[in-house]
Amino acid sequence: MFENDLIPVVANRNEPKIVLGGFQVGPFQEGREYDVPFWVAHDLEKAGIVHFREEDFLDVVKLHKLHWKERVQPASQLSQLPEKFYPKVRRYLLLLQSLSQRNPEKLKDYEKSARISRDIVNCRVGKIVSLASSSLLSDQALQRLTQEERSLYYSLQGAIEEWKTKILLCGEHEW
Repeated sequence: MFENDLIPVVANRNEPKIVLGGFQVGPFQEGREYDVPFWVAHDLEKAGIVHFREEDFLDVVKLHKLHWKERVQPASQLSQLPEKFYPKVRRYLLLLQSLSQRNPEKLKDYEKSARISRDIVNCRVGKIVSLASSSLLSDQALQRLTQEERSLYYSLQGAIEEWKTKILLCGEHEW
């Protein structure tokens, strides 16, 4: 899904229609913004035809702010993550990993960003486990879960309820 997500890009130059893997994009007009699937945007960016908008990418400073925001929330509350956070963080880490192979200075950024990202994920997973075991998820908390986290929450909630029922041989209503 992540590879097919539409992502905004800005054309670097005028370019006629382009066919990539049976997929047609363009024509492009310099300076205009276009929404294309990520895999197409990646190929177009490599060719110098488009560039990604700065605000659509994470960086170490943005990650640090998100990390701090998540850590200061009480154990039962989640902070709001940017839309499509997990695909964005994956993209950012892959980019840094690639850059670090050519530039040793980027290795420090990659390691720091990977550590912060893991800590954000671990913190949120702990909170999601707690919420799933309590069965008390408010609408506001549900809105703060990303699509990936919602899937985890419902899986955990089902597994926990099934376990409770089996372990004590009683129905959910008796909890």
